[in-house]
Amino acid sequence: QVQLVESGGGLVQAGGSLRLSCAASGRTFSSYLMGWFRQAPGKEREFVATIRWNGGNTYHADSVEGRFTISRDDAKNTVYLQMNSLSPEDTAIYYCAAARQPLGITYYYTHSQEYDYWGQGTQVTVSS
Repeated sequence: QVQLVESGGGLVQAGGSLRLSCAASGRTFSSYLMGWFRQAPGKEREFVATIRWNGGNTYHADSVEGRFTISRDDAKNTVYLQMNSLSPEDTAIYYCAAARQPLGITYYYTHSQEYDYWGQGTQVTVSS
């Protein structure tokens, strides 16, 4: 059974940094896309970034490009989201997700419906 456990959220001042972690277990993720999404109060869940486990190719939403970086550690089976230059608009619950991607599919998944497994989320609050 796939388990995704996020950690690293918290309260930070505007301009600060946080690193979120997502510990993945339950299967081999070599054919998976791993993603980060976020959801602010009263808003829909929003794509943040994704990484192809096999190869490490990444894609980031325009809203976080240049500020956030997704990465993974094969040895620890963990995906990270390094968040720099945080602003109050980044305040949300951040979710880790996993999607099995069939062979031959090369585009990045950016919609929550495309992901099969989800973590419980971790709160990020940025104060002004």
